[in-house]
Amino acid sequence: MAASGSSDPTKTSASRVGNGASPTSPKAKAGARKRAAKPVPALESLNPATGELVGSVETVTPARVQGIVDDVAEVQPFWAQLSLDDRARYMRRAGDVLLAELDELAELISREQGKPRVESYTMELLPTVDALNWIADEGPGILSDERLPMPQAFLKTKRSKFVYEPLGVVGVIAPWNYPWSIPFGEVAIALMAGNGVVLKPASLTPLIGERIRLLFEKAGFPEGLVRTVHGGGRVGDALVKSSAQKIFFTGSVEVGYKVGAAAAKRMKGAVLELGGKDPQIVCPDADLANAVSGAVWGGFANAGQTCSGIERVYVHRDLADGFIAGVVRETERLTVGDPLGWETEIGPMVSTEQAKLVTELVDDAIANGAERLCGGPVEVEGMKGDFIAPTVLTGVTHEMRIMKEEIFGPVLPIVTVDSEEEALRLANDSEFGLGASVWTTDRAKGERMARRIRSGMVWINDHSFSHGACQCAWGGVKDSGLGRSHSKFGFYECVNIKLVSYEPGWTRAFWWQPYDRDLGQAIRASAQLLYGRNGTRLDALREGAGSLLRVGRKTLRKGE
Repeated sequence: MAASGSSDPTKTSASRVGNGASPTSPKAKAGARKRAAKPVPALESLNPATGELVGSVETVTPARVQGIVDDVAEVQPFWAQLSLDDRARYMRRAGDVLLAELDELAELISREQGKPRVESYTMELLPTVDALNWIADEGPGILSDERLPMPQAFLKTKRSKFVYEPLGVVGVIAPWNYPWSIPFGEVAIALMAGNGVVLKPASLTPLIGERIRLLFEKAGFPEGLVRTVHGGGRVGDALVKSSAQKIFFTGSVEVGYKVGAAAAKRMKGAVLELGGKDPQIVCPDADLANAVSGAVWGGFANAGQTCSGIERVYVHRDLADGFIAGVVRETERLTVGDPLGWETEIGPMVSTEQAKLVTELVDDAIANGAERLCGGPVEVEGMKGDFIAPTVLTGVTHEMRIMKEEIFGPVLPIVTVDSEEEALRLANDSEFGLGASVWTTDRAKGERMARRIRSGMVWINDHSFSHGACQCAWGGVKDSGLGRSHSKFGFYECVNIKLVSYEPGWTRAFWWQPYDRDLGQAIRASAQLLYGRNGTRLDALREGAGSLLRVGRKTLRKGE
């Protein structure tokens, strides 16, 4: 169903897909099933800034999810038959459609999720335009058959290669904090790899999820290759337990563990991105102004509702006073307001529940000795939503909840440390391990420190930017998740990596039966000749020459 308030997509005939391949019959079946389905309740989407209705979508019952996966599975083989270059052309078409709808989509993201309008462009839309082009440019090379060298002397007649085959149907369960860019990149890479996709958008941002599906249809992808399912957690659970061959899940640690376990029980993979508690380490030789600006952006972009946002700062005592003063000064300059305003830098919290959680963590920290230097809940004229002005805390300790739990709000706790060693120890003192940043003018030192931080990503003198560069892998360790999205590794998550090997059969393999003493001695001598050192090779040749010769003759007598 098209999202309320958005135009219907331009229907494109599936017969246009690739070398005459036409999934018309599967589409007809899928359409019949949809027409036969009973009406279901609508899921309403509300503007978090104003409380106004943005639109609504139809939900599905958990029992219908498997049927939708089956529908996609009927269309997918026709798509998989296309060449990689053909699929790349469709990716470029999708980029063209996205550029044509850029302003409309930016407004929708700001209205439905609450992200400031400028961030809707910079953090959601521009990265996906770039991702489509990168996928189109690099995908064919990454997914092409890969010749595998066979350097072993006893395997010289064999030819081997890796073949990257589509899995079939991939399930994507999306979050509300980046409801466009996170699922869009995962859907696009899965499609480029030859798969169909069932997308479950977050219940707080269903209209954005619908627009992802509509965009691919407008770009000429086969109708039914990308489907959306809307509903609560039970619908997501049904998708995980369906016949979808891979699940991409972004969400909480608790649910992520359940997703991973359910997928493993069905012998399929899951890519899990479960949030973070990213540290920023500010070394004594850091560029102070740059570190201050980076802390403010990394901590408060998207109202702090970013899994890879800066949630802990460890600043060396030599810079602490200037750093803290700079952060407070720049934080107090940020504009809190209507996310549709061009100058707004902090929008609303996505929901009242999220605002209450953030406020609770801040209040707990203050009650246990932390000091709030600025920020806190505020009212915005003409807005009914929950707004929190960016908040800076000092005097925090690792015993406080706010240093252990994910804040997911515009709060920046700052800890003063006496050494870089102390900063590293505290940075690693977390159950999370998504990203981290080190701020120093000494690149070599920054890279040494990066290797000692237990996380999936480390940025030096920047933070989190690489989610907008699709060539960079994205994912974490520890409770931050499992697997990777984006990059060549994201492609590998979406395929079956198959080894195909060819042997011309000119001789019989020497290790085949019958076994005898000659074979054993020939193998022993071969190991020494190929891999031995110093004088062992000469001894091996002298002792094993006869056995090697006799075994060699046997390989030429096939069938004897």
